[in-house]
Amino acid sequence: MRIGCGNFYYMKRLFLLFFLFTIHLLPASLCAQTRADTIPFTMDEDEMMDQTDSIIFFPSNEIYSGGLYASDLYTSGIYVGWDTTNIHTVKADMKSLNDSVREFALYSDHNCGYVHPFSGRVTSKFGPRKKRYHYGVDIDLETGDSVNVAFDGKVRIAKKSKSYGNVIVVRHDNGLETYYAHLSKINVAVGQEVFAGDVIGLGGNTGRSRGSHLHFEIRYLGHPINPTEIISFDDKKLVSNMLCIDNATFDYVSEAKKAAAKNYASSKGKKVHVVRKGDTLSGLAKRYGTTTKVLCKKNGIKATSTLKLGQKIKL
Repeated sequence: MRIGCGNFYYMKRLFLLFFLFTIHLLPASLCAQTRADTIPFTMDEDEMMDQTDSIIFFPSNEIYSGGLYASDLYTSGIYVGWDTTNIHTVKADMKSLNDSVREFALYSDHNCGYVHPFSGRVTSKFGPRKKRYHYGVDIDLETGDSVNVAFDGKVRIAKKSKSYGNVIVVRHDNGLETYYAHLSKINVAVGQEVFAGDVIGLGGNTGRSRGSHLHFEIRYLGHPINPTEIISFDDKKLVSNMLCIDNATFDYVSEAKKAAAKNYASSKGKKVHVVRKGDTLSGLAKRYGTTTKVLCKKNGIKATSTLKLGQKIKL
């Protein structure tokens, strides 16, 4: 099955290579008729593949570089929609949805469908959790267990972060992105094409994590979506192949703001925070309902300062 999926993408690339090859040969042959000393310019296969990869094969590039972003396709030579540095993309203005509904298929007959990331029980759901909002689901596993990519796509992020630990972000052709965090090992590289069911990493307990588990997120244009609206974690399969996105999809935002306000109210009597592993100024600001600027002013530090374990931060 997976060989067939790979062949589909390979055939698509061959077609595009032939198209680009024809475009570059035509003007060269015309020039050769008038200037005998002109050497026709052609690209070898590797160069042409690099060019098609850099222009065409960014998954859902028309979505991430379209009207929902103020930027054009390129800014200062950098592709705006394909960020391989920041784990979270800039959130699009979803007000543009208004009362409309965006509906699309989660997979088609031309790809490898859906494969459950890991067949463990859900230990933490999407929603408010203690003093912060949880934007994914946690799936129980043991360190070293194989983690599968859910859908066909392309790796946008494969790196280590303070909060997510070893994390992989895969973008899919329909615009969705899936996150796989707290891994003990990353088996893929940025820009690599992956197919549903491929083992992209091994489960672990890295980053801000208590015990081995897989933190799994689904986002669309930077905005988290409750994974249970898409996947039945009891049955290990999709709820439906079609996904409808409208304003109601992001109703949880108001709930998240209430949780932040409640957290801020409960922290008023607390004067200091003792820095623990994975803490950052921006993270503390969100947790206690304040801003990085206020924390810096109260503590006489800069926004770029590195926090030390055991350091006391005035709130």
